[in-house]
Amino acid sequence: MHDQLQQIQNELKDQLQQIQDSSALESLRLKVLGKKGSLTQILRSMGQLSAEERPAMGQLINKAREDMTARLDEMAQKIQASEKEAKLRAEKLDVTLPTPAPRQGCQHPVSLVIDEVVNVFTGMGFEVVDGPEVELDHFNFELMNIPKNHPARDAQDTFYFDDNVLLRTHTSPVQARTMTTRKPPIRVICPGRVYRADEVDATHSPVFHQMEGLVVDEDVTMADLKGTLDAFAKRLYGDDIRTRFRPSFFPFTEPSAEVDLTCVACHGKGCRVCKGTGWIEVLGSGMVNPKVLEMCGIDSTKYSGFAFGVGMERIAMLRYGITDMRMLYEGDLRFLSQLRAD
Repeated sequence: MHDQLQQIQNELKDQLQQIQDSSALESLRLKVLGKKGSLTQILRSMGQLSAEERPAMGQLINKAREDMTARLDEMAQKIQASEKEAKLRAEKLDVTLPTPAPRQGCQHPVSLVIDEVVNVFTGMGFEVVDGPEVELDHFNFELMNIPKNHPARDAQDTFYFDDNVLLRTHTSPVQARTMTTRKPPIRVICPGRVYRADEVDATHSPVFHQMEGLVVDEDVTMADLKGTLDAFAKRLYGDDIRTRFRPSFFPFTEPSAEVDLTCVACHGKGCRVCKGTGWIEVLGSGMVNPKVLEMCGIDSTKYSGFAFGVGMERIAMLRYGITDMRMLYEGDLRFLSQLRAD
């Protein structure tokens, strides 16, 4: 039994030299000192000894236990220190290293176009004004010469909250609010979101963006409107771009005109974009209806004005060669990455 005890101690010394981590050390401790360990087996066999031999062997076993426990504790401290140092090395942060550059996005095509168009008109002396998107029927329709039961309301496909509150169908109510709170001269543009109950397809959306312009002053004529839109088209697309006015009808302007521009894709030669005509329809315009001026508190015998409205998605699609409006809002990374590359 004495020889077995000495063998256990020698084996522990040899195995401790090979231990590399805490889990292996714990396994060795259980193998030697655990309930089923080799030292425990010797203690259980002491019943085979005589009464005279037991005290001496008990002292040897206790001394061996203390010695082996001390060796195991010493090795545990060394391993814990080594593991802590390794963990600190792995978690070390070098604050002097350059950080990876954050991935940058890009502005939305519609935002880019709005900023560009705003810059064009502010460069011509226009002021940017804004108004509520949840609007009153009075400003959205009635002051725009579209009274109750007017057939033009059927073409608007309006989102109503109740009979008098709605989501604005155009930015014209901003013009109405401006005319009712200011005296001429007035020269403003009104960019913003508008809402109509349209089915979503390649050219329609229930939410889109418009920018309308309004000028009210003495002796304003159709020639002023044409000169302003000519300057806008050339600033936006180049000096070779021309405008063409076609008669149209809007309740809030008289006379009214649809405005075409030289096709920006083929520059008037005829292509798929302009369907071979050399022209693309871009905006609506006209002289402010005298009745609108009077309803807004402006003397139509002294003042006249012109107004125009352009869809920002339309401009963006022409600028970036986009054929489906839905691509602007679906968040498809394949599409957005092309814009980012540009």
